[in-house]
Amino acid sequence: MELWNLYQNNYLIVFVFLCLGVLLPVVALFLGKLLRPYKPYDSKYTTYESGIEPFHDSRVQFNVRYYIFALMFVIFDVETVFLYPWAVAYEKLGIFALIEMLIFVFMLVIGLVYAWKKKVLKWI
Repeated sequence: MELWNLYQNNYLIVFVFLCLGVLLPVVALFLGKLLRPYKPYDSKYTTYESGIEPFHDSRVQFNVRYYIFALMFVIFDVETVFLYPWAVAYEKLGIFALIEMLIFVFMLVIGLVYAWKKKVLKWI
């Protein structure tokens, strides 16, 4: 019976924190809406950029290569995140982990060669 009360107490604490986590932002947003000044003007709804009125469309299309470069960076950045803990714990992990890491790096090299062959890494 005592064990049941202990678990019930833990769920009660989680429920209280869940309620607080939902209730506090809702109350804060409601109070902000209630207390803010409301003075609509047409000039408030215009586009403002450094004090200058816009003179052309603000949408600029970027070349898709920038996104591909960013994606390649993220892929190889994540690779270093995986390599660092492996390198730190290499002595404890043994030859099996070495083979696993070589397979992982080999797969990334295959992806890099594929991107290179498709001329994804060509900047201009």
